[in-house]
Amino acid sequence: MAKVIIQKEKQCDNMKYDVIVIGAGAAGLFAACSIKDKSVLLIEKNSAAGRKILLSGAGQCNFTNSCEMSEFLTRYGERGRFLKTALFSFTNKNAVEFFEKSGVETIAREDGKVFPASFKSSDIVEALIEKCRKNNVKIIYDESVEKVSRDEDKDMFLVKTIKNTHAGTNLIIAVGGKSYPNTGSSGDGYELAKSLGHTIEQPKPCLAPVYVENYPFSDLSGISFGNIKISLWRNNKKIKEFSGDMLFTHVNISGPVILNNSRYMEKGDVLKINFTSFPNAEEFKTDFENIIFSSGKYNVKTVLKSLDMPKRFTDKIMEITGIQEDKMCSELDKSKRKKLMEMFCEHSLTVERLGDYNIAMATRGGVKTSEINQKTMESKIVPGLYFAGEVIDYDGDTGGFNIQANFSTGHLAAESINKK
Repeated sequence: MAKVIIQKEKQCDNMKYDVIVIGAGAAGLFAACSIKDKSVLLIEKNSAAGRKILLSGAGQCNFTNSCEMSEFLTRYGERGRFLKTALFSFTNKNAVEFFEKSGVETIAREDGKVFPASFKSSDIVEALIEKCRKNNVKIIYDESVEKVSRDEDKDMFLVKTIKNTHAGTNLIIAVGGKSYPNTGSSGDGYELAKSLGHTIEQPKPCLAPVYVENYPFSDLSGISFGNIKISLWRNNKKIKEFSGDMLFTHVNISGPVILNNSRYMEKGDVLKINFTSFPNAEEFKTDFENIIFSSGKYNVKTVLKSLDMPKRFTDKIMEITGIQEDKMCSELDKSKRKKLMEMFCEHSLTVERLGDYNIAMATRGGVKTSEINQKTMESKIVPGLYFAGEVIDYDGDTGGFNIQANFSTGHLAAESINKK
């Protein structure tokens, strides 16, 4: 167990709070407003709360998903098991009920994404702040936390900001990760956790578009593919397979299948993409060979229309492979056929980098989950210390899964303190 450094600071605030929450984002606001019959101080470094919530879903705030909770557990990579207690103690239905009781009408789309019916993220933020007000939570803004320590003699935490020092019996660190740093998510929570003895898994961007080497599709921006299959290769070994919708932009590849699985990708990895509707390369190659052989008197461009792919895409593939538009199928030699088939069903793109924190929607890495009690969100190292939200090493798929986990972990931390 890591050794906790005990530091003593002069107490400048006139009050010792039952709970101090650092960070007024989704997790911090929800934790603060869920604590009952206790004095709560919520500290926010920005001049207003919920800045990242206001950006979510392009300002519309897809705050949860309507899928079954059993599916939720599959939407956090390897972290579903860690989040199970939190997610089932405060579910997607609980989240909808919470906001509707707060006067926010909600709407669920066919794809499962749930929004405020107004499609205004400000409604979500205002509901959380109003709940904090009703529960007498004291919120202070424009105070960046510089240091936290625990005075074991007095059984309290000391939180030193740029303006003051605050004391509290319990401390919840809910400052988020590093994505969208202009909202205040600068990763400072990692340093606070480390100073209290916790280990930080190396943060990196996730839910991010992927930049590839020698990107060939910049002129196909806006073209998308539904439910395609992708395999991820590293050092000539296949390590992952996934499927979903993909999008070409003018500078990178994106769409849910890329964003959701960017957590697994590293520089130098190879993505082999099956743009066809066939379940595997072998079936497509057999079918394509038969089509080419039976269409000798037709040109290749005409035959490619049968693949039911965007014309601009098939034209681009012909350009990459160097096949002329008037080339007849009977004139297509074995090497050209092989290259053409690979372009459609095993198209290789090498990962150059992920989109940085300015465009990544979440952060992978953070406070090590094995050092947190998943049934309470309390530290296993420091009694009375809790974590909530993306400062913890978890990240969810696009579609409302991250914000729901932020609500759920914040709620579980609060409930754990309520039971003390």
